[in-house]
Amino acid sequence: MSEEKYIPKSKLGQWFDSRLPLLSLAHHLRDYPTPKNLNYWWTFGAILTFCLIAQIITGIVLAMHYVAHADLAFESVEHIMRDVNYGWLIRYFHANGSSMFFLAVYVHIFRGLYYGSYKSPREMIWIIGMLIYILMMATAFMGYVLPWGQMSFWAATVITSLFSAIPIVGDSIVGWLWGGYAVGSPTLTRFYSLHYLLPFLIFALVVLHIWALHIPGNTNPVGIDIKQPSKDTVPFSPYVAVKDLYALIIFLIITAGFVFFAPNILSHPDNYIKANQMVTPTHIVPEWYLLPFYAILRAVPDKLGGVVVMFASLFILMFLPWLDTSKVRSAVFRPLYKIFFWVLVIDVIVLGYMGAKPPEGLYLLIGRAATIYYFAHFILVMPILGFKEKTTPLPISISDPVLDSDTKTTNYR
Repeated sequence: MSEEKYIPKSKLGQWFDSRLPLLSLAHHLRDYPTPKNLNYWWTFGAILTFCLIAQIITGIVLAMHYVAHADLAFESVEHIMRDVNYGWLIRYFHANGSSMFFLAVYVHIFRGLYYGSYKSPREMIWIIGMLIYILMMATAFMGYVLPWGQMSFWAATVITSLFSAIPIVGDSIVGWLWGGYAVGSPTLTRFYSLHYLLPFLIFALVVLHIWALHIPGNTNPVGIDIKQPSKDTVPFSPYVAVKDLYALIIFLIITAGFVFFAPNILSHPDNYIKANQMVTPTHIVPEWYLLPFYAILRAVPDKLGGVVVMFASLFILMFLPWLDTSKVRSAVFRPLYKIFFWVLVIDVIVLGYMGAKPPEGLYLLIGRAATIYYFAHFILVMPILGFKEKTTPLPISISDPVLDSDTKTTNYR
């Protein structure tokens, strides 16, 4: 997918571009050859970029009015909602935007799992993407604490205390996070600082993620490499750009539906009660997008074991390029993997539901079974399927399934 070197027409443009090649970069992004068969699942990359920028902008505005102190944090949020011009809109967009951000991330990740976007030569793209996801979870959890409602306070108390299970350094980590002997104003200050700074680190990783993507190029639904650039690709602009824009508009309409008509439906009602360390909520839960990993944490009866398994459930995703032994990327041509993929989707949904329920009785039993399958899918199912599965024939090129239904096909088995 080579491109001709761009040379600006004007002397000024040539002088500027030879010293800071922003014009060449803009030209590259505009004419970047993109597989012509990309479907709407590929638009979530652009949606996620928009979500990150929107979260940073709204977060900066909210930071101007927020007070990171245990006695004033809850009231400062109420001040934003009632007294700041359009503060209610900015706060609701930021809060619901985080949920929509994670919704888009989960679609993006499962699209990668289905179409094998993590396979060679795109391992680094996938690993950087997983680092972004982990940092997003940390940032979102810290943001959840900032309103200083009942659920914020007790979620911070429960989650930070888990680090005490780490041998030798655990108590020191908890002490640093708390800034004292219990969750209080120093904790809030630390979380506020990190919640403000981490999105800029995420933004830097997103730049690396996109840079890494532009080296091998986009993957595509059939999962084969581009062999005929003139036939298999189209310029990013206007073809793919317009498609991304259309998907973004639909996504924003859905987001607006939450912001204007059901802004609190994804929040816990206890978080509208000011934090009180003398009153413990009946059931402590994080936001919905963290529930699957919360269920994994509680599935292990041992405190240290739960922490290890929870972090393992995240970091195992980084090893997918090597755990999946199949030579075929896309699940379109892998009938057995396609079935197990949907089993994994159901399993994660079940984990999320169990994370929202009390860790007792049948809920705990189902959560443990779902946790076992989660790990079995990556450690057993994916490696074994790569050797045993008989795939269906692959097209010779991206264009052949469209241009010639009678074209010759290839098969790995």
